[in-house]
Amino acid sequence: MTLKSPRLWAVAAAFVAAPAFAQNIAVVNGTAIPKSRADAMVAQMVQQGQPDSPALEKGVREELISREILMQDALQRGIANRPDVKAQIAIADQTIVLRALVEDFVKRNQPSDAEVKAKYDEIVKSVPPGSQVHLHHILVPDEQQAKDLIAKIKAGAKFEDLAKQYSKDSGSAQNGGDLGWADPSSFVPEFAAAAEKLQKGQMTDTPVQTQYGWHVIRFDDSRAVPPPAFDKVKGQLAQQMLQQKLQVYEEGLRAKAKIQ
Repeated sequence: MTLKSPRLWAVAAAFVAAPAFAQNIAVVNGTAIPKSRADAMVAQMVQQGQPDSPALEKGVREELISREILMQDALQRGIANRPDVKAQIAIADQTIVLRALVEDFVKRNQPSDAEVKAKYDEIVKSVPPGSQVHLHHILVPDEQQAKDLIAKIKAGAKFEDLAKQYSKDSGSAQNGGDLGWADPSSFVPEFAAAAEKLQKGQMTDTPVQTQYGWHVIRFDDSRAVPPPAFDKVKGQLAQQMLQQKLQVYEEGLRAKAKIQ
């Protein structure tokens, strides 16, 4: 039986040690900093928007070395054994584990396109279509002036011309009082209630008072608003469904838990 030369043994040992060395980015006072820790920090920073680069990896290495040096000093001083620090460490550990749990749940419970489409169809059937109204108005500071304008319009004056001349609503006056198409709920209650009573082409017989002044309102038209296209709300709807699944999952666990 022949023994290998010391040189060959040294070479063989180097090959065996190489993978272990590659697993660490540095060793500080005998304590190894694993590469997995650096990889996790790099991934986190890339997720936050920083580009992955050798400079980033170098910066992460220096940061982890600094942390290890400080951590070793903190351990020597007994900082980690303080009750308040232990409580914070427990909370931090719990937060990390729970975040991973939620991420795992999300990966396993993504709703399918068919499920999302079925939910969309269900909502469309159950929710009545919205509506919009097209109105013109003239806003003046006192009731008598509003009454005078109503009388002039009934006598043949053009609504739009009077709006341009007298209306204090700078946003619509230059357009003849045109408020465009809008959801009735976007108006103050008194204004919306008065407009709701009007028929197409009809004007209020008496001025309508709101916090802004006195209004003369003309109802031009109304229209149904179709639901948003499926493709536009698909992502938002899928997220809502996922949140509901997560809530059911949590409530199920709570129902089984023994809480004293």
